[in-house]
Amino acid sequence: MTPPNTPPPPRTSSRSSSPVIAPGPSSHSSPRSAAPPVIALTGIGLITGAGDDVEKGWASIASGTTGIRTNTLFDTSELLTDWAGMVTAEQPAPAILDRCYALAATAIREALEGSGLDLDTVDRDRVAVVVGSSLGAMPTLEAAHRTFVREGRLDTARAVASQLPCVGDYIATTFDLRGPRVVLSNACAASAVALGYAAELLWKGDVDYVVCGGVDPLAELSAYGFSALGALDAEPCSPLSASTGLTLGEGAGFMVLEPGERAAARGARVLAELGGYGLSCDGYHQTAPDPSGKGACAAMAQALDTAGFAPGDVDYLNLHGTGTPANDASEPKALKLLFGQEIPPASSTKSILGHTLGAAGAVEAVVSTLAIDRGTLPPTINTRGVTSPFALDVIPETGRTAHPDVVVSNSFAFGGNNASVVLNRPGYGGTSRRARREAVQEVVVTGVAGLAGAAGGTEALAAALAEGRPCFEAYEEVAGVGEVPVGRADLKAAARGTNPSRARRMDPLSLLAASAVNDLYRRHGKPSRGEAESTGIVFATGYGPVTSVLQFHQGVVNSGITGANPSLFANTVVNAAAGHVAMLHRYRGYTATIANGGTSSVLALQLAARVIARGAAERIMVVVADEFPAQALATQAALPGYARSAHIVPGGRTGTVLSEGAAAILLESREAAGARGAQVLACVRGFGATGESVGIGRIGRDGEAWARSLRTALADADLGPSRIATVVSAASGHPLVDAAQRSALRRAGLADRPVLAPKAVLGETYGSAGALGLVAALTGTGPSAPAPGPLLLSSFAFGGSYAAAVLDTEG
Repeated sequence: MTPPNTPPPPRTSSRSSSPVIAPGPSSHSSPRSAAPPVIALTGIGLITGAGDDVEKGWASIASGTTGIRTNTLFDTSELLTDWAGMVTAEQPAPAILDRCYALAATAIREALEGSGLDLDTVDRDRVAVVVGSSLGAMPTLEAAHRTFVREGRLDTARAVASQLPCVGDYIATTFDLRGPRVVLSNACAASAVALGYAAELLWKGDVDYVVCGGVDPLAELSAYGFSALGALDAEPCSPLSASTGLTLGEGAGFMVLEPGERAAARGARVLAELGGYGLSCDGYHQTAPDPSGKGACAAMAQALDTAGFAPGDVDYLNLHGTGTPANDASEPKALKLLFGQEIPPASSTKSILGHTLGAAGAVEAVVSTLAIDRGTLPPTINTRGVTSPFALDVIPETGRTAHPDVVVSNSFAFGGNNASVVLNRPGYGGTSRRARREAVQEVVVTGVAGLAGAAGGTEALAAALAEGRPCFEAYEEVAGVGEVPVGRADLKAAARGTNPSRARRMDPLSLLAASAVNDLYRRHGKPSRGEAESTGIVFATGYGPVTSVLQFHQGVVNSGITGANPSLFANTVVNAAAGHVAMLHRYRGYTATIANGGTSSVLALQLAARVIARGAAERIMVVVADEFPAQALATQAALPGYARSAHIVPGGRTGTVLSEGAAAILLESREAAGARGAQVLACVRGFGATGESVGIGRIGRDGEAWARSLRTALADADLGPSRIATVVSAASGHPLVDAAQRSALRRAGLADRPVLAPKAVLGETYGSAGALGLVAALTGTGPSAPAPGPLLLSSFAFGGSYAAAVLDTEG
């Protein structure tokens, strides 16, 4: 396989107390290979400025009719432009339903109807929700925050219901989908990454169907941010030609994905196949792409390699093509690195739709699917009479009749994130190269590090666990509530291992993430430059860069465009921390970002392990971080179940305490670990992820959906409950959560297994909790050290999603 940072050959063809622990037995199993299914795309839904359904949108796109118009959703008088790819179909009032949720529901209903899938006839426990979004319900969050800034009044209900993970929760509840659930948030590449995650689930056989796509609404945050960066075109954008800036858009694109055999059995019409995907990280700059195009080239090459195609098989490219000078200069260089002088026809549909941000990857995958199914290549419009300076065939102004067999769709993002997706005509075999979709190697853990609250590093964390000493003994005043405990991280201490000039550009979430990685390297040794450049990074967080989002928006609320700080804006995307860490350590490999509340850690470990297992990466650093500034604490403290003292007892109805935290877990193939003489701390054995349709902010009391995640992880690891040496518990003192997990453990046959309850000492870190639980299990000493053998990590997220992992310390 071509290394991620090496261009492939040119195209040659025209085509409270210390936790309780006790001994237990061990288990060892090897990767089990099975022929992964062909992924059939059987339903699509689309709503954009070009049209409020697939047929209207495609008619506009194919004919080159613009969907860009005057933005009437909010005041644009201070911005560089009032042009936007705005949806004109009437949406529910914001007080009733956020625009993000409404757009998503519209596209999903159309995709399900078009697929012919009757959800009442299938096992809803095996229907996954995988969604990419950069903003989520940002209009509602902006409204709640504006009221807080101007009036000092916090609308807790609206704030809770507009967090990024809630996008997946809303979809799952609205359509009663009870399988795995995950929200990806790699900024403008988010939904392309979501397609990759969906593919991993289907290749492994975790689910029968995936409702997958992306959604983002027009929002003040992004409009003011891109305006502050000077990135918006005063006129409708002119990608790959005049290249004078981008135009923002909004919308949703969703699809129904399923194994080809299942689609054939139910007589479904297959529109296209999802052949493969590729992800890479530039590690170059927070907002600008690597001008050499190497990272983008690596993503395209990996996508084709995974799909079993060669560059010569590609017939059409749907480019990222934003219209900014930096993108429109670097992307053609990537194409020349991959295809040589024979670049296929390539267009940017953002010229018609605007840049739909986190929805763009899915929206453009839907458009690419239509190109295959309808026999028309979408055009690049508004070229202003300018020939592409890189001699690309951009299909100017109107669609072109053609019958593409293989299409590559590109999506790039802040933080140097590159994502490419390959779609192909059903049954098309191309050059018949071997696709890389099945598990071929074992995955091991070779490094761990973490911090939580007052424990600023792994040694301090391990000492606190051994002594049963809480890391959350600070108290802060919350209006209307009083003094409440919280675990605050020392950001100055976290920044000490980072170059000061770099640290000044990093937000709190990034500093915590970087500190965990620095600590891991201090404990386990730094990689060589070559090892670092082949390393990927999967970043995860419960709720994202809350400080940056609130500070940037507060500047806008108070001072308009003069208060829109471009440096802050660069850190408002959820994957900003991954970009900073990649730049610090020269990571150039696979990258993804997960924002799924409390299950984020385990889902990140699952994704990284799947990618390594099938040989698409040799090592991936999983980094998880969570921060809770004053407004986040105020929101949590106003909810039932928050403790009023720093003494919490998991299962004891004492209430839970928020704690800031971060963890770094290094995963490698066993072969790569052996080649560099790394110590193996644990072997990855299995994962389980499930959901329930209980509504935003809730979890089921009966623990049945949670138990399904535990049982699924055990089955994936090929272990019975009695083989688990230690359950790493998610119990935190919250009465409802602890009761639900207790029921889940009983239902899964794990009620009598030894339990490690790290939140008694570390507090509730939400997204970081699962990874910190693993750090606690692998670094514990004395009474806090679990017995050797299989560990089961248990995690939950409010909104009704659950994830579990099995790792073996004796493998």
